[in-house]
Amino acid sequence: MALLAWNVRGLGNKDTVHALKNVCFKHKNDIVFLSETKQKRRYLEKIRMKMKMDNAFYVDPVGIAGGLALWWTNDVKLSVLHHDKNFIDSVISINGEEEWFGTFIYASPYEEEKQEFWERLGTLRVDVNAKWCIMGDTNIVASPNEKYGGAPFDQNNVIWYHEFLRNPFLWKFKAKVEHTRGRTRDAKKMRYAKNLIECYPHWNGAFSSQKQ
Repeated sequence: MALLAWNVRGLGNKDTVHALKNVCFKHKNDIVFLSETKQKRRYLEKIRMKMKMDNAFYVDPVGIAGGLALWWTNDVKLSVLHHDKNFIDSVISINGEEEWFGTFIYASPYEEEKQEFWERLGTLRVDVNAKWCIMGDTNIVASPNEKYGGAPFDQNNVIWYHEFLRNPFLWKFKAKVEHTRGRTRDAKKMRYAKNLIECYPHWNGAFSSQKQ
């Protein structure tokens, strides 16, 4: 199983589309989640077909802001349960294996919306035995070590994120996460955007050989 989550910061750039195509072909992703597409589904469908992904679910941008795309192959059985402008929540089975919940997020970058987002995310699952994977862009600078320039770090701006992570049933999933600004020419000038991959503790070892 290969999963890809990428905040592309606009998929109208040819360099970004080319980089996405290279990643998809190299890793043969089963599921691809793109945030901040800033594009309507008609345009995204043309790109999906080039990537040879079989199925899709979209959340259109509001004006030219946001936009989510979730693509998956025919090896994946995926049903969307809930969605809004900041996440797509689904139930997933790959190659007929046991079902699990996958929530793909693009957390609100606006301070006045952060509390509502993290509190709502925490209510999606009430069964502590459910297998639940969360991945995407948290739009959070979680600690001073992740801060590069700009306004000083303010702990009060991440309180709801840390409240969510204190959930006793969450376990941090070790995975390779690459941070870029969404354009290949900016790769050497990386500005970190916090990504999150979390799952419940009884998943420990279940996906030790997987690629994110």
